[in-house]
Amino acid sequence: MPELPEVETVRQGLAQWVIGRRIAGVQVLHPRAVRRHTAGGAHFADVLAGATILDVRRRGKYLWLPLDSGDAVIGHLGMSGQLLLQPAEAPDETHLRVRFRFADDGPELRFVDQRTFGGLSVSEGGAELPAEIAHIARDPMDPEFSDVDFAAALRRRRTEVKRALLDQTLLSGVGNIYADEALWRARLHGARPTDALTRPAALRLLGHVRDVLGEAIKEGGTSFDALYVNVNGESGYFDRALNVYGRAGQPCRRCGTPIRRESFMNRSSFSCPRCQPRPRGALRVRP
Repeated sequence: MPELPEVETVRQGLAQWVIGRRIAGVQVLHPRAVRRHTAGGAHFADVLAGATILDVRRRGKYLWLPLDSGDAVIGHLGMSGQLLLQPAEAPDETHLRVRFRFADDGPELRFVDQRTFGGLSVSEGGAELPAEIAHIARDPMDPEFSDVDFAAALRRRRTEVKRALLDQTLLSGVGNIYADEALWRARLHGARPTDALTRPAALRLLGHVRDVLGEAIKEGGTSFDALYVNVNGESGYFDRALNVYGRAGQPCRRCGTPIRRESFMNRSSFSCPRCQPRPRGALRVRP
């Protein structure tokens, strides 16, 4: 599922193409694409017609487009969602779900979603910050993010450090890939108890999270298949720089020890047995 770097890459691309443009009409081609808009697809299209997009913003893995009406369009890519800018004459994509046409007759904005786990909705009065996503924490790239408050909140949790990194109410935007990469850089196993971390260790971990996210944004995110692309349909390249994620059995780039794969929350965790020793008392998971 796209994480912060992938969503931020899409946000940056959208900002170049849609800010200041007036929506001429919206066509909803699949009801699941707007299922979070409880008033239905016809209402979704009606309230957006004639509105002008003022900005493109992000909170964690969610995008929102403030409108001059005071409302906002909220978008979540899910596992396979794509927001593409396409010429009006371009053939429809196989999994095209929603089409935005603009008054200037320029490129359309198309929401394409093969698995239909993503979706769009309108937040009434949500231009500043939609109420639907206000509970999500700020992310480390946000200028108003507080490192000190995060470190204190992390150490108060009685959980494992990787679980804490994935908690979107504590720190948003970080998913399985970038959590593993940051933990490798910090030389911490994901099962390390959060309340056992010192304040300096928590701040160092946060620094590695921020570094990983920043480097991934510069590379356009991570693409393992054709499902994640930017607004121009291009893949990201950070997969070439991954140190542990998806590298089970390959040598650690730091010490040469084969990377291990462990089961974690119905997913997989990747780490180095030597650089990231499992803490004493942690449940041993069969590789």
